[in-house]
Amino acid sequence: MNGFTGLFLAAFLAATILPFSSEAVLAGLIAEGSYAVWGLWAVATVGNVLGAVVNWVLGRWCLHWQYKKWFPFKEKDLEKADKWFAKWGVWSLLLSWVPVIGDPITLAAGFLRINFWIFLSLVIIAKGGRYAVVLAVVQGLL
Repeated sequence: MNGFTGLFLAAFLAATILPFSSEAVLAGLIAEGSYAVWGLWAVATVGNVLGAVVNWVLGRWCLHWQYKKWFPFKEKDLEKADKWFAKWGVWSLLLSWVPVIGDPITLAAGFLRINFWIFLSLVIIAKGGRYAVVLAVVQGLL
């Protein structure tokens, strides 16, 4: 497995509900110096955004089973997400890069049927921005 593939997988997994840190992988590959920095940024961003898209799709389609006993979210959880989005709006997707809260935000966006193209645009900005900051820090630019 090459560095780009490993980074893509790390970034993808980090955007799902699985706990994983892609920033360390990105920082290590940047420090190694064998890869084009902007290529690493692009691969990390695409992987992380695609992971968020999976969350959106899961949120969008899993509501078909919301009344089953085994469904992991209760009605009060869905109402809480709805109120949160009503208060903060789709702009809260700019926080999708934040550890712990970012993944539930992307899942909730699917639950609430946030327009996919708006979702995608805001998530690209958020996640691409995070990796740009990691890149700048590792290179000593910040």
